[in-house]
Amino acid sequence: MGGRLLHKLKRLLLIACVVLLPCAARAQTERVLVVANTDDSDLQLTRLEVRNLFMGGDSSLNAIALTPDNMTRVLFNTKVIGLTESRIQAYWAQMRFSGRKRPPMEFSSEAEALKYILANEGTVGYFPQDMPLPEGLAILYRSD
Repeated sequence: MGGRLLHKLKRLLLIACVVLLPCAARAQTERVLVVANTDDSDLQLTRLEVRNLFMGGDSSLNAIALTPDNMTRVLFNTKVIGLTESRIQAYWAQMRFSGRKRPPMEFSSEAEALKYILANEGTVGYFPQDMPLPEGLAILYRSD
């Protein structure tokens, strides 16, 4: 019985590796663009400036975000913010409780976020590098 169980566990581990490794490799190679609807097409931000903008720092730009279940948000949090989703949620809970800051408005898809950015000058958001973006948006930052 123990041998059969071990065989089944090895099989499950192999299946998990086959399914999950391509996703992990994809997450490592994908880049995120931070774009804004702004007249200043020369505006460039550092990673720290982008992090501060999306974590509620004072700025003339209005940051928006994607919902926590969105893979682009996961990539953005990992590559740019440098925090896990749970740490970010804890931070915003503390900021809301103290009345100091409010989190960025969230959108459930890149298409909704893009539509909002195009309609609202001074708004900034993040998208996967391979997403086609319309003319007129300034690319402020490219993740590594």
